[in-house]
Amino acid sequence: DLLQAVEDELRRRRFGEVVRLEVGSTMDPVLRRRLVEWLGVDELQVYDVEGLLDLSDLWQIEGVEGHPDLHQPPWTPLTHPAFTAGAQDADGQPDVFEAMREDDVLVHFPYQSFATSVERFVKQAVDDPNVLAIKMTVYRTSDDSALVPSLIQAAEKGKQAVCLVELKARFDERLNIRWSRALEEVGAHVVYGIPGLKTHAKAILVVRREREGLRHYVMIGTGNLHAKTARLYEDFGLFTTDRELGQEVANLFNTLTGYGHPRRERKVLVAPDWMREPLLEQIDLTIAAHEEGEPSRIVMKMNSLVDRRCIEALYRASRAGVPIDLNVRGICCLKPGVPGVSDTIKVVSVVGRFLEHSRIYAFHRGSEHRYYIGSADLMPRNLDSRVELLAPIENPSLRAELDDTLERCLADDTFGWVLSSDGSWHRRQGRTRCVHSELMERTLEESATAAQ
Repeated sequence: DLLQAVEDELRRRRFGEVVRLEVGSTMDPVLRRRLVEWLGVDELQVYDVEGLLDLSDLWQIEGVEGHPDLHQPPWTPLTHPAFTAGAQDADGQPDVFEAMREDDVLVHFPYQSFATSVERFVKQAVDDPNVLAIKMTVYRTSDDSALVPSLIQAAEKGKQAVCLVELKARFDERLNIRWSRALEEVGAHVVYGIPGLKTHAKAILVVRREREGLRHYVMIGTGNLHAKTARLYEDFGLFTTDRELGQEVANLFNTLTGYGHPRRERKVLVAPDWMREPLLEQIDLTIAAHEEGEPSRIVMKMNSLVDRRCIEALYRASRAGVPIDLNVRGICCLKPGVPGVSDTIKVVSVVGRFLEHSRIYAFHRGSEHRYYIGSADLMPRNLDSRVELLAPIENPSLRAELDDTLERCLADDTFGWVLSSDGSWHRRQGRTRCVHSELMERTLEESATAAQ
């Protein structure tokens, strides 16, 4: 019983062994020795910290009123133009299904609204009598989430409600257990994924009965289905009715619920069985195109770059002369600008108002372009020990939007940092470009244009 095992472990966590001790760098040496002795830790487990300890305490003053000069200008996410125009459903709200049938939609959080896209999508599915099934993954969600209660309501209405809950999501175990029990009480099908693997993929699948037969409505995201972090984290959500992609996501849910076997799909990439190899193949194809004289380039955006084979492939591409631009917010084990190894690789990191969280992988070879977005960073844990999902972006206008976002990130000289060949980071000094300000302005302009 996995759920019971996780609950038992949560109870034991409070009494677990100390693995790390952080102390102020000016702590009295006698007190420091006593703490080490009392807690039973080795000196290697003790970290001297300059400045404040446990910065999470600062959340207590984050919401204090007054001092507007210390706050960022307020930003309210806007509804994506595709979900504001066009048909209305029975309750007078924008018809998300109609917008998705019209064309693929790419929502960019936190510039665009999570409530009027993801939450609205699920709510409409719950209320639509032609919807037969709603399936979603839950890795992290908020304690006041509208998505899980909507799924509970779907089960109560007799729809097939399937929720894959990742019980081992670090520090969210207790909340996920609570949601699991609430779903089980109303008869929803709650599953906990594949033994030995964390399910980190972000996906919602709606199956709807229509005149032409069953249609799959799919949302694939780069971030958690979490209303609170969707206002702080930068992420993308792809809304599509592409038949082949929809069937492949349905196959993934069948695998996760035990009704199917892992398979190598034609469009989506699914770890751990089929992600690293196709990404390495894209790098090799780009190398071959460059050597044949075609304009070639690799652009990637991720949270962390650690995987050895992926790094070696990027070094190989650089030695072949392929220009490579990487936007890596966190850990980066690749060293750019090393003569004869990574001369053509540039690495930047943007640390500003919003936490850069989306994963984008773009490969350019002459007139051929491949784009993927999804949940996976290039790390062994993501590629080998988790169920991850990357989806192709095939719509030219959505590709152009990704290009625009990537180029703005790479050009940011306000919150942008550059990685040197010695592994050190240096902050840019220009202060002429800020990706977050620019994308807020772009979103306002697009919304105003759509309203005309």
